[in-house]
Formats: sequence, structure tokens, C-alpha cells
Amino acid sequence: MKERSIIHVDMDAFYAAVEQRDNPELKGKPVIIGGPDPTKRGVVATASYEARQFGVHSAMPLREAYKRCPHGVYLPVNMHKYQQASKHIFNIFQKFTPLVENISLDEAFLDVTGSRSLFGSSKSIAREIIDQIDKEVNLAASIGISYNKFLAKLASDLDKPKGFVVVSADNFYEVVHPLPVKRVWGVGKKMEQQLRAVGLKTIGDIASASLFSLKQQFGLAGEHIYALSHGIDNRPVIPNREAKSIGRETTFSVDISDRDVLYATLMQLVEDVSFRLRNSNCWCQCVTVKIRYACFNTYNRQTTLSQQINLETEIYSEARELFDSFYDGQPVRLIGVTLSHLKAEKEKQVELFGWENEKKQALAEAADRLRTKYGKPLVVRARGIKKD
Repeated sequence: MKERSIIHVDMDAFYAAVEQRDNPELKGKPVIIGGPDPTKRGVVATASYEARQFGVHSAMPLREAYKRCPHGVYLPVNMHKYQQASKHIFNIFQKFTPLVENISLDEAFLDVTGSRSLFGSSKSIAREIIDQIDKEVNLAASIGISYNKFLAKLASDLDKPKGFVVVSADNFYEVVHPLPVKRVWGVGKKMEQQLRAVGLKTIGDIASASLFSLKQQFGLAGEHIYALSHGIDNRPVIPNREAKSIGRETTFSVDISDRDVLYATLMQLVEDVSFRLRNSNCWCQCVTVKIRYACFNTYNRQTTLSQQINLETEIYSEARELFDSFYDGQPVRLIGVTLSHLKAEKEKQVELFGWENEKKQALAEAADRLRTKYGKPLVVRARGIKKD
């Protein structure tokens, strides 16, 4: 049996890099994507490497980023632009292998085991991928190559930006075992503290520990990290991985208690997630609404439906009912909508007014085509327009 060749591609500071590519004046400057006004609420989506030198990182509140980097260039998220760049990049991947597992817009696993007879070694394939992304999309990527997914992903993060790291059976102990335990896939801050508390500071320490004691202390997670510390990860690359959920949330610049504004925001969120749902040729059977109050108390409510839906009107009706069922009038800091229990094909159902639903579906698809072409919604529901 051939040893697998897995490549992990991770684009470098993707959103910020796209903006720097499209505006040469931004090159070399600290670019922070998340919102044009860092004095308002928001979260950093991506920071350029120039911004990271000041301690700015993704998921950081914009206000904190502004404290650390007041001279940075702050820009809103332009998802349509990033999606177009991502589509081009993934088309390049498909030239080399059909076994492409997308993790996000800017990250993927490629199984090139069967491609080596056509394109050469995994290193040659990876070099060609980097060159084509550079020439065709004018963006940089970091590459990790190994014989399983865990090691390939770990490798791609070791020498960013523009990293190119190979972890093989020959250099596994030398490269991997000295790394800190937080590098193990699945080890978060809490588990890192627990591991350090019992004297396990490196991946090599985990590998030297007793499997019995790890399982006794951490259960299945102990067994998981023990296997990874020995370079064991048998998970296959799964192409065209279906999303488990589609969601979006927004944080208000000021706390909101006006129901009309909250309803309008809810509709805008529904329009966005339903567009993405249809764009993925999916239907959903579960709707979740999230509310975070000014005091930071966060609540989620969800409903599971008897049939599959993907139209704004249907989704908004369910989301509005959920919202009204638990909103108590307090000022709201954040509101979100998530669709789950996704299906790639709608089940056949006998509908009394099927022709009416077909008209609504056709109208929604026409609006989707306009949005896809122009990068923004041109047809919106009146419910989603906020009053002055």
C-alpha cells in the first residue's frame, strides 16, 4: 500500500492579502479587516502580517485592535471579492486532484497520492500549486506536506507566511516532538493548562506518557492526542464536504432595544443565510436564533421543522417566531441566525399550492442571480429596510 501524500494549503492573511492585491497603496501597511470604524463594535476577521507585529489577530475586538495599532488601515469585510478569489484558487486545486476537502474559503486538504504518477512528487505538485496561485490570483499561500491530515496542517503553520514544510517519517521526531502541546489538533487553552499541570509540555512528552494514564485523565481526548503525538491519523480527505450549518450574526455599534430595528436586522441576516443556502443547492430543516444582551448574557432558541425550506419568507417566519418567543425587551448587543440539518436534495412532498411555491422559488433564484453578478443584494424585502 502506498504511503499517502496529503497537502494542506493555507492562504496567508487571505482577506487582507486580497485587499492589498487590489489596492497597491496598502502593500506593506497594517491592514485590519472587520469594519471601517475601529472605534465601534466589531471583530477582526483577518489582519495582515504587518498588523500582526502589533499583536493584532483574528477574533480580537476591533476596539482592542485600534488600541494596539491606531495607525492601521481598517476595512469592512468584502465577502463577494474573497469568494471570487477562493473559487479561482480551488479551480487550481482541481487541476491536480479531485480529492479536495475545503475547510474554509482559504484553506483545504488535497490528497495527491494518486496524482504523483501524472505530476511528479508531492513537493513538485505543491510547488506548481503555489506558482499557479501566484501567477493567476496574485496571492501567497503556505504549504504543509505529510502522510496524514494532522501533520500536513501542522506543517503548513510552522513557517508562515509563504511557508513550505514537509513532515516525513524520517524527520517526524525531529520536527514534531519538540513542539508545544498546543500544536496538537484539538488541544485548547483549558486542555493545554491541564497537560502542563501534569508535566506534559511538548508533543514528545505526550508521546512518552502512558496511554492508560492519558485515557484515565482525559477520556477519549487522551487517546486522541496520544495517537496524534505518534503521528497516527487515519482520516481520509473527503471531497465536497457538506456544510453542517450556515449562519451569520451581527454586533451592533450601540445596544438596540427597538423591535423594528431588530426585526429589520433579523430579515437582513435571513436574506444572507438563505442566499448562501440556495447557492449551495441546499434546504434546511432547523432554524436557530441567537441573542446576546448588553450584559453579555447569550441565549439560543431553535426549531426543527416538519419539512425542508430555503426561502426568505419561510425562514424569516420561523426566525421571527423564535425571536418573539424569548426576547424580553432588554437592549441587544448581538443577534444571529443559523440554518442547520441541511439537505442537498429536497424530499418530494405533496403541496396543495405547489404552483405558488414554484413562483416564489423562481423569484428567489432570479434575485440570487442578480446578487451573484453584482456582489450585493439588489432585491430586498421591505421588512429588512431600517427606518431612519
